[in-house]
Amino acid sequence: MILCVQGPRALLPVSANEVVPLSMRPDSHLGFSPSAPPRCLHSPPQLWDPTEDLRSIAQTFRYLDMSGWYWGAITAGEAQAVLQEAQEGTFLVRDSSHPLYMLTLSVKTGRGPTNVRIEYSHGRFRLDSSSLAKPRLLAFPDVPSLVQHYIGSSQGKPGCKEEQPLPSESALLLKLVRPLHRRQACPSLQHLARLAINRLTSCPAQLPLPRPLQHYLQDYPFKL
Repeated sequence: MILCVQGPRALLPVSANEVVPLSMRPDSHLGFSPSAPPRCLHSPPQLWDPTEDLRSIAQTFRYLDMSGWYWGAITAGEAQAVLQEAQEGTFLVRDSSHPLYMLTLSVKTGRGPTNVRIEYSHGRFRLDSSSLAKPRLLAFPDVPSLVQHYIGSSQGKPGCKEEQPLPSESALLLKLVRPLHRRQACPSLQHLARLAINRLTSCPAQLPLPRPLQHYLQDYPFKL
């Protein structure tokens, strides 16, 4: 996919609109502005439960801790150093240095290592982009699902295509191929076996395996 890396933007929640009861007419003698029409009460705004944020964020970091390619609080310079000699398409996820973002995807591109912030809003994660195609970028319930999607998109797999913005001088071709694991987080043989099973079947729950093994597969349902 092609992205334009953008500067910081505030991720502030949108406040719910105030609902005016039907019995309150926008009459001037009642102190209401005549330009303010009455609101319908049949479709109240759906408020986002903050506890859903806690669950979603906690689940994502749980998956990232198991992945081995989450590098935590390293700087952009440190990410560039470890990716400098890597092949194009090698990537890692780290904590964002910007206070309004939690995570950043650092990847080796044809122009060298670069960083793309990961936005979070209402239980969904998506890549940050300044291009006009941003509204069409997909959002995902967790970061491993996001990364797995773009690996498939880079490999041209069916069902993984998105509308791409037109290339420009500031556009960046983002290709994800393989994660870079931390040296101190070498995957265990159990985890490698789990990844192999997840790559070979789309329905591991249908495999004739003991329940503990089924639970182990479900704890990390990704292929990378």
